[in-house]
Amino acid sequence: MITLAFPNKIGRGIHSMKKYILQRVLISLATLFVILLVLFILMDLMPGTPFNDEKLTQAQKDLLYAKYGLDKPVLTRFFLYCKNMLKGDLGVSYAINKNFAVSGMVKDRLGISIAVGAMAMTIGTIAGLLLGILAALNHNSWIDNLCSAISVFGVSIPSYVCALLLCYFIAYRLNWLPILYNVEQPFISLILPAVALSVSPTANIARFTRSEMIDVMNSDYILLVESKGVKDWKMIIGHVLRNTLIPVITVMGPILVNLLTGSSVIEKIFGIPGIGRLMITAIQENDYNVTIACAFVYSLMYIVTMLFVDILYGVIDPRIRIAKEED
Repeated sequence: MITLAFPNKIGRGIHSMKKYILQRVLISLATLFVILLVLFILMDLMPGTPFNDEKLTQAQKDLLYAKYGLDKPVLTRFFLYCKNMLKGDLGVSYAINKNFAVSGMVKDRLGISIAVGAMAMTIGTIAGLLLGILAALNHNSWIDNLCSAISVFGVSIPSYVCALLLCYFIAYRLNWLPILYNVEQPFISLILPAVALSVSPTANIARFTRSEMIDVMNSDYILLVESKGVKDWKMIIGHVLRNTLIPVITVMGPILVNLLTGSSVIEKIFGIPGIGRLMITAIQENDYNVTIACAFVYSLMYIVTMLFVDILYGVIDPRIRIAKEED
């Protein structure tokens, strides 16, 4: 009976996990569809036109609208856009780079934005975990107070202020790193922007790690482990950290999303040719296709990241999966 029940239990667990993942994926696809529809409606309601040349007469503008299909109803254009999107066609630019494929414009800049976000997340995660662990292990000491003060500073100060401080002291005064992005030195050029973006993630991860680690160390489970004679460092690495990192993962997901989608100001300061800077220019120029594409890519990154975290957390802690299935 035991040998038969165990495979059945595994089979039910795998089936439950597949069902859970399928539900998350379908919800994500439906959300993306709604976001794209809202973007189209908002762009249709937005004042102005991508053809702002004063030399153009109204008749010429009407011809341009007919050429690009902008004279059709918004729902007709929406479903046509969805059809073309499935083929990888995001339309052409109307103003920024006339008649140039938007997919090529986004592709050239997306990698740089992801690189900045990934670097900032790596720095923020490592620094935040170290600060949080150090503060928790020295609870109520001057080290804990110092780490907490650094965390409060990181949460309070905006990333663009950090960027300006780094530009002045590191790039201008000390001349260690370049201020503006240099195509010939991409990695070095991204260090200052990544550090500026990593300040807030460092502070948030440090605070959360400290709080969770203190709770774990004071739990009955750890007291039981200590009573069995497990040594300090072995207990911290094998039991405390493992239980601390599970809830920390859920915080890292939204932080990563914010880094990937909220770097437009940093890109502007450091002259980084990323997707955030492209989106700002597209909004200013009323370039509909570019604006929609950039906003949709940001939404896609957000939803995919949150989907990954949701599934990962469901794998790590099956109780979350079961609770959501019951809902």
